[in-house]
Amino acid sequence: MSDSFVQTVSLELGLKTGQIEATVALLADGGTVPFIARYRKEATGGLDEVQVLAVRDRLRELAELESRLTAILKSLDERGLLTPDLEKRLRAAGTMARLEDVYLPFRPKKRTRAMIAREKGLEPLALELLAQAAQADPQALALAAIGAGATAASADEALAGARDIIAETISEDEGARQAMRALFAEEAVVASSVRPGQEEKAQKYLDYFDFSEKLSSIPSHRFLAIRRAEAEGFLSVQALPDQEKALAILRGLFVKNASPSAAEVERALVDSYKRLISLSMETEARQAAKKKADLEAIGVFSRNLRELLMAPPLGEKAILAIDPGFRTGCKTVALSPDGSLLEHATVQPHASEGERRLAGRKILELVRGHGIEAIAVGNGTAGRETYSFVREIEGLPPGLTVELVNESGASIYSASEVAREEFPDLDLTIRGAVSIGRRLMDPLAELVKIDPKSIGVGQYQHDVDQSLLRDSLDDVVGSCVNKVGVEANTASEKLLSYVSGLGPSLAKNIVKYRREKGPFRKRAEFLKVPRLGPKAFEQCAGFLRLASAENPLDRSAVHPESYHVVESMASSLGVSVGDLIVRPETRKAIRPAEFVTETTGLPTIIDIISELEKPGRDPRQGFQPVVFSEGLGGLSSLTAGQRLSGVVVNVTAFGAFVDVGIHETGLVHLSELANRFVSRATEVVSVGQRVTVWVLSTDPQRGRLGLTMKGPPGKDRENGRDRRPPRPGREGQVGTAPKDRPGRGPEPSPDSPFAGLRKLLK
Repeated sequence: MSDSFVQTVSLELGLKTGQIEATVALLADGGTVPFIARYRKEATGGLDEVQVLAVRDRLRELAELESRLTAILKSLDERGLLTPDLEKRLRAAGTMARLEDVYLPFRPKKRTRAMIAREKGLEPLALELLAQAAQADPQALALAAIGAGATAASADEALAGARDIIAETISEDEGARQAMRALFAEEAVVASSVRPGQEEKAQKYLDYFDFSEKLSSIPSHRFLAIRRAEAEGFLSVQALPDQEKALAILRGLFVKNASPSAAEVERALVDSYKRLISLSMETEARQAAKKKADLEAIGVFSRNLRELLMAPPLGEKAILAIDPGFRTGCKTVALSPDGSLLEHATVQPHASEGERRLAGRKILELVRGHGIEAIAVGNGTAGRETYSFVREIEGLPPGLTVELVNESGASIYSASEVAREEFPDLDLTIRGAVSIGRRLMDPLAELVKIDPKSIGVGQYQHDVDQSLLRDSLDDVVGSCVNKVGVEANTASEKLLSYVSGLGPSLAKNIVKYRREKGPFRKRAEFLKVPRLGPKAFEQCAGFLRLASAENPLDRSAVHPESYHVVESMASSLGVSVGDLIVRPETRKAIRPAEFVTETTGLPTIIDIISELEKPGRDPRQGFQPVVFSEGLGGLSSLTAGQRLSGVVVNVTAFGAFVDVGIHETGLVHLSELANRFVSRATEVVSVGQRVTVWVLSTDPQRGRLGLTMKGPPGKDRENGRDRRPPRPGREGQVGTAPKDRPGRGPEPSPDSPFAGLRKLLK
């Protein structure tokens, strides 16, 4: 990695060059982001995961730029076009766009109108016209060019060819392109209109039938919705600035006076903009806007996923899990505290009164027979009804937790290879019930088995850059897994694959080893796993836990490379390592500075002492059951102003979706999240958060529920204005706010789960 790249990243991220260089070296040596952030703080100067990721990703971008520069220099050199001045300009470009601008005049291209004109010998005429001599007559110059050997049938034909050359020259001018790029970035307006004959089919995009908004300020979800509608053939879309502004800029660059030759340049300039520049710049501007929208959408998805994966676990308890259903019945499974399937059955609580009594008796039998400590009910079809039914069963142990569990993606898991390997002889629906129960025990351990895009906390996940999305979500999953740590003797192969330094192959080998040799007894035993060498051990050991290990440090996040430090601490105090852990007074006697060495700095010493206080502690918060409002029926039973308890199930750019315990998920629009201006929903809410909401509007016919977190609708306590509920149904449409309120009102999307997020996912 060149010194210039290190300097660039240092300036952009506000980090010291030494921190960048150390991070680069660690990454090049095979270090993972979690490992570097957790166990190499001395080397990086204490960079956290976010900073290490930023360094890694920016260096990747610069590496792509360097690769493209190398390819361009090679191409120019092979064609004999590379000069010292051109090479200097290329190396100084700094960005991919500037690099391509410098290269554009030399890039091989298909035969153009300007090429044909040059072949006719009209380039000298074009240069004379560009000079715009005050006394020069274009017609006379054209006839002179023909007389000098240019092949054109007339002066007008010669001038037309010369204008083609000028138009291409203007379109490839570096300064002109920079000026146009700035104009498009600041002034381009996205304008969409419905294609003739598509009005009926495109109703979900109704608000975009006659729509316009500045490209620089359009929210990501609106831009992605417009792109989707365009791709589906429903809308015609343009993204252009005011044409006269663009032409005025080009005139300032290329028109020197009011001579007759300048008039020819003016004609060429207009043609250049309309035929070449505007198309090129519009494509570039839309690509930049798409990238920005992708990053915003992926950022929202990543934050939601992190909150979901880090949701508090109920822990290792015997669980009864129910995948509810009306017609096919409720698939019910009993799980042991380690998640093993003990028994499964199908009950029919919604078929008849007799079947309902039988279902109640069967569930009671399963609860008593397996010592069930909690019941998990999937929140899909019949979820609310099944939840109410279970809570009404007489004879259940007092204090037994009954929890509605988000089942998004459970059907994906049921049909996956992971599920087939785990339960080859079980029906898909039984596998789904198992997944629901395990999610209550440990959301992280179960959700890693599912493609993150299927979990139901994203926005436009199928429209964004899929490679970028996959990498970002993988980073989030890996971060969460390593932050929590993994019990190596019980973890699934999929969970182990996300541990720093492992991956699918080594995870498979670990599972196979423990199946053949029995549980691991100490961390050093990992080195006996086939293909798990010293480097992989270095990366993974600190994140793998062994709850039954004799050495207490093997149960902690202390890395084996630092065991000698803990042993030195214990020895200096005349106690055992176990005493350091169980006796707080001994830890207080430790003087961190005394144990600093050339290889172990103060940050690591402080981390070790902190870990000794609660070895292997789970950073996730304690579990709190969701308590929904009692006595709820369906959507039609709700009234405006009614207060409800709920849990946030998805956060988007335009608001948050809240499960209040009925089939439909309600939307709290961005403008209804708080009694203040909120620019991002994540400022106020997060996935899994328990909230109190009030009903703003209901639309039973379309299954839509509008909610507010500001308080009961009516008079605003802060300013006395009447806050009326939004027009029914408007929140669920695709589009923007009314034209007189740009960027404020409802901001729905075509994949809005307003008609019931769970229904859409099923």
